[in-house]
Amino acid sequence: MTTATPQPPHGGLHHRVEGPSTAPVLILGPSLGTSTALWDAVAPELSVTHRVVRWDLPGHGGSPASLIGPGSTVADLAGLVLALADALGVARFSYAGVSLGGAVGLHLAAHHPERVERLALLCSSAHFGGSAMWEERAATVRREGLAALAETADARWFTPGFTVPALVDDHRTADPDAYAACCDALAAFDLRDRLPSITAPMLLVAGREDPATPPAHLREIADAVPGAALTELAGASHLAPAEQPGAVLAALRGHFTDNGARRGMEVRRQVLGNAHVDRAQARQTEFTARFQDFISRYAWGEIWTDPTLSRRERSLVTLTALVAHGHLEELAMHVRAARRNGLRPDEIGAVLLQTAVYCGVPAANAAFAVAQRTLAEEDASEE
Repeated sequence: MTTATPQPPHGGLHHRVEGPSTAPVLILGPSLGTSTALWDAVAPELSVTHRVVRWDLPGHGGSPASLIGPGSTVADLAGLVLALADALGVARFSYAGVSLGGAVGLHLAAHHPERVERLALLCSSAHFGGSAMWEERAATVRREGLAALAETADARWFTPGFTVPALVDDHRTADPDAYAACCDALAAFDLRDRLPSITAPMLLVAGREDPATPPAHLREIADAVPGAALTELAGASHLAPAEQPGAVLAALRGHFTDNGARRGMEVRRQVLGNAHVDRAQARQTEFTARFQDFISRYAWGEIWTDPTLSRRERSLVTLTALVAHGHLEELAMHVRAARRNGLRPDEIGAVLLQTAVYCGVPAANAAFAVAQRTLAEEDASEE
């Protein structure tokens, strides 16, 4: 059964609930100045497999401003999220959050690991550039309100020429005192010393054009948290779920849904190598995100993991098929993969010789040229 909860029945954070009541729970946290609307293009799709709970920061959207005050911390916000989970009867959940919402998730994973199943941080950080900037912003907002700051929201949140008017309106209409208290929380936040202790499987999503939390902030977390995975999105700034919802959806599905994508990505890296997969991920865009997800789930998560054939045998089949269809760029990649899967150069040559009989001499001739060059490059790289 799918439900929506427009108001906080327990007097806490305003939230929305979508998805089957029996599905695993995924809580989505907002960025400073936004509301649950930040997830409008992503949450409905995630609710197919999860019971999705979106929440508003105090003084934002429908949450009461009285839930927060001067000198508040990220720990205080995390406590409100735990109170929301308790009110909904949720003992353990997965969590994804943007910016300040991501910091809340990081705090939960570090200080309440028994509650967090899996974690995704989007355009966030383990620290937000020191306290001075946030203390100054808090003072300005308490003195002047949010109107002037909202006028610069597009430049801070989106790439040039892109906007989401509803989110800018959320910024403009947020309660100034509650917004300033959230700035206090950002000023005091620094979780870098706790990162190595985090055990929840973690996905980090960086907007490559994000001026607020550049990719380096997410790389810092990835380097410190064992097993964390990092994805950088081209054409995305600070509010990636609004600007690149397709790419964000694909990344979150792969992390939170047991659909073969995670296992497929592991096998893909083992066969093709980390360098190749990292390049493919770096080139991923909104346009190609669903195709990359498709490859990970079906080609690598289902076919290459089928134990009927060994990886060595699959390389033999793959080389032949690529020669038959003239996919020479892919052939070079799979010659390297064949070597990782245990094929010797003479065995690769024997495969290509057989293709001369069944695929034609011109096809085999072109394939031999590609394979010879690729094997020579491999040999040179090992010297």
